[in-house]
Amino acid sequence: MTIQPANRIAQVSEYYFSRKLKEIAKLNAAGQDIISLAIGSPDMPPSPQTIDRLCEVARQDNTHGYQPTIGTPELREAMARFYKRWYNVELDPKTEIQPLIGSKEGILHVTLALCNPGDRVLVPNPGYPTYTALNKILGTDVVTYDLLEGNGWQPDFNQLERIVNDESASTPVKVMWTNYPHMPTGTPATRELYQRLVDFARAHNLVIVNDNPYSFILNDGEHLSLLQVPGAKECCIEFNSMSKSHNMPGWRVGMLATNATFVEWILRIKSNIDSGTFRAMQLAAATAYDNTDEWHTQANVTTYKSRRRLAEEIMTTLGCTFDPHQTGMFLWGRIPDSYGDVEELTEKVLHEARVFITPGFIFGTNGKRYIRLSLCAKDDKMEEALQRIKKVFS
Repeated sequence: MTIQPANRIAQVSEYYFSRKLKEIAKLNAAGQDIISLAIGSPDMPPSPQTIDRLCEVARQDNTHGYQPTIGTPELREAMARFYKRWYNVELDPKTEIQPLIGSKEGILHVTLALCNPGDRVLVPNPGYPTYTALNKILGTDVVTYDLLEGNGWQPDFNQLERIVNDESASTPVKVMWTNYPHMPTGTPATRELYQRLVDFARAHNLVIVNDNPYSFILNDGEHLSLLQVPGAKECCIEFNSMSKSHNMPGWRVGMLATNATFVEWILRIKSNIDSGTFRAMQLAAATAYDNTDEWHTQANVTTYKSRRRLAEEIMTTLGCTFDPHQTGMFLWGRIPDSYGDVEELTEKVLHEARVFITPGFIFGTNGKRYIRLSLCAKDDKMEEALQRIKKVFS
């Protein structure tokens, strides 16, 4: 008897980091002591009151049962307060917010709720690989749109117009995925870009989904949301995640915000796939949303500023060029023309300097001449990585 996998298995490969971390584990087992500057997993804890609240609720006898898929009222209300406080966006916690078990889950549920197999979906190149992978799994027609350094890593709206007006296409564009501040390039959001995206969605009867987990990292100024544009909730969905801004990647707590109709559609899908998150985690997350301004400044700005200086020195040592105005928890740089491809550089860094950095091609073809450094390593590790790289490349 021969069992064959579903056809969708052929549409995707194992996630790059899942595969590469197996190699790193073998190198470490052999005594290589690899320093990872590859993955954006914050290495600091949540606020003390967040952890205290988690422990307090977890000790209660009546807190371990199933929870509502829509999330507890306390969590939804905290999410609404968070959007009002930081973005000045009003959200109805009962109808315009849906807690998520992380943004990956949200990508799945939004696509299932809005797209039929064969519908076209716009995905940025370069961009978060999961946008492409999940849409392939779900059978939509993935159409990439270019983000290029020469255009400031902004969408080319002339290209977008050509895509949506393509008369040879048999299906409409239903969803456009965006991610500002942008990962991996660190391009900040702007009000002008958000306004153009909302206008584009209205003109072409499609939904913009903006993934917005990086608006606090290295940002001590104004915090921007797509939902600040008047009327955006009618045609837009925004994701936000606690992973980066609250040092809670392993907690898997995020949210989406949009109009009540979209939330109801997404809930129909989500409620048939999973159950609500552990109550103690929801109430602790609600506490985290009320962290002080001082906590946010220390965790999201001060800490990353010192690491960013070291990352810039690493980039310079490698001969890479970069935009110093990037935000977020990564640094994106263009490799020297002397390298045939990006892995020629990243593999040399890995095997000779024993530092793991990310090749940009995993984010799309427009990233093939770039590398990405994560700031999610403490200063002493960043400094050690710098010294190792200097020994090889200086």
